[in-house]
Amino acid sequence: MTLKENTREVLQQFDATNSDRIIGILSQIQPQLKSSLTRDYLGGKIQGIRDVTTESEKKKMCRALIPYLEWYLQGN
Repeated sequence: MTLKENTREVLQQFDATNSDRIIGILSQIQPQLKSSLTRDYLGGKIQGIRDVTTESEKKKMCRALIPYLEWYLQGN
């Protein structure tokens, strides 16, 4: 599957998707962001999610990053 297909699938099945998969996709999107400030911000958020131990808290934090997934699907 391509990154776009994976991103679309995650958005459609967000609640059923493991946070590690969401983080993996966000990590692939991160280098494509136009601003280094935005890339660094997203990188910090991704690291913050990785540092959390409970899946429910990770999922909650991932939910706040949905706009990055949507941005990617809109064609960058």
